[in-house]
Amino acid sequence: MDKSRRGTPNPRSGRAGAFASSDVWVFRLARLSLSGSCMDVARAPTRRAPRRVAYALASVALVIGVSLGLRRVRPAAPSVERGAVWVDTVRRGPMVREVLGQGKLVPEEIRWLAAKSSAQVDRILVKPGAVVTSDTIILELTNAELALAALEADRQLAGAQSELVNLEASLNGERLGQESVVATLTSELADAERRARADAELARRGFLSQLEQEQTLGREGEIRGRVVFEQKRLSALSHGSSAQILAQRAQIDRLRSIAAFRHAQVDDLKMRAGVDGVLQELALEQGQSVSAGALLAKVVKPDRLKAEVRIPETQAKDVQIGQRASVDTRNGLIQGHVSRIDPAAVGGTVRVDVALDAALPQGARPDLNIEGTIELEHLASVMLISRPAVGQPHTTVSIFKLDADGTGADRTRVELGRSSVANVEVLSGLREGDRVILSELSEWDEVDRIRLR
Repeated sequence: MDKSRRGTPNPRSGRAGAFASSDVWVFRLARLSLSGSCMDVARAPTRRAPRRVAYALASVALVIGVSLGLRRVRPAAPSVERGAVWVDTVRRGPMVREVLGQGKLVPEEIRWLAAKSSAQVDRILVKPGAVVTSDTIILELTNAELALAALEADRQLAGAQSELVNLEASLNGERLGQESVVATLTSELADAERRARADAELARRGFLSQLEQEQTLGREGEIRGRVVFEQKRLSALSHGSSAQILAQRAQIDRLRSIAAFRHAQVDDLKMRAGVDGVLQELALEQGQSVSAGALLAKVVKPDRLKAEVRIPETQAKDVQIGQRASVDTRNGLIQGHVSRIDPAAVGGTVRVDVALDAALPQGARPDLNIEGTIELEHLASVMLISRPAVGQPHTTVSIFKLDADGTGADRTRVELGRSSVANVEVLSGLREGDRVILSELSEWDEVDRIRLR
């Protein structure tokens, strides 16, 4: 084989051709190194840097474009079971504004029996639920101090009455003695007057001296003066006696009143019902001590009841006396009207009393739990929906409105107006015939669209 063809690569020669090709490349490299060692050869620079910068800028632009495109791509809408949501249709028509409250039936007339003094329960004669009259004794109390005070009041009254008798006797004796003195002097005056007339006749005839006649007239004048004095004394004694007797009788009346009060306290230890009705409460045990003012029993009239309804304070501003109401006793509806409204709210509610205009259904009794509905006003024609699970009247809420085909729903802002127990007025955001989801969907607050499956 010719040596000139030995280094030529032959694709069919296999490994021999590969070794020949490598020899050629070694020869060329040696040749270049020898030529470089003799002199430097200037070579033209390659333009690879601008191309790399262009590639980098294109890559950055591509990444930015892809990111913006991904941000504009909307995520897939979550799916919700159609049977798990509450769908309602916007409609137009009349609406009765009502407010709802919970409460109980309470008696119109309640009589609480309270202890008027500290005492101890001696006997319990009537149990709760019994029918009583005003004079029925429910229980008896004991208080030894009150019994002793009543006896002392009786003793003082008896002593004052004895003093009155003694005083009257003494004053009568004095008055009689003075009357006797006046009578004696009156008799003496009469004798002196007769003697003076006789002496005057004797003196006229000359049988009696002037001195003796003047003595007789002086005696008459003296006795007359004594009579006048004793009569004044008798009059003063009569007035003084009357005053003493009146004072003593006033003292007796005062002591009699004290004794009556003490006996009333003892009598009050027998607790009477005071009214005809039913004994509803009596939480006492025999031998138990009670303090003054403690409530012992409760008597009511079961045939005269009223409804006591508690309305949320946010809805009670439109409630007025005289508005119609209905009371649900779970055994029938009773019509009535608002009779009283508490001036203050307690615990976030306002207490409203409803007077019942119809007869009570069978089974109605005090403290029965009821549900009261009060009519506020009648609206002739408004656009309304059922009250959603979230949202208050006169606020703007976000709810899902269904598509025309009902396969999906988009979030829509709806302005609500006046509300009732079951419905609420729609001011804006929806049109008549729109279907909306009223269920509570708080888990989808971050999405604007859902699919219904």
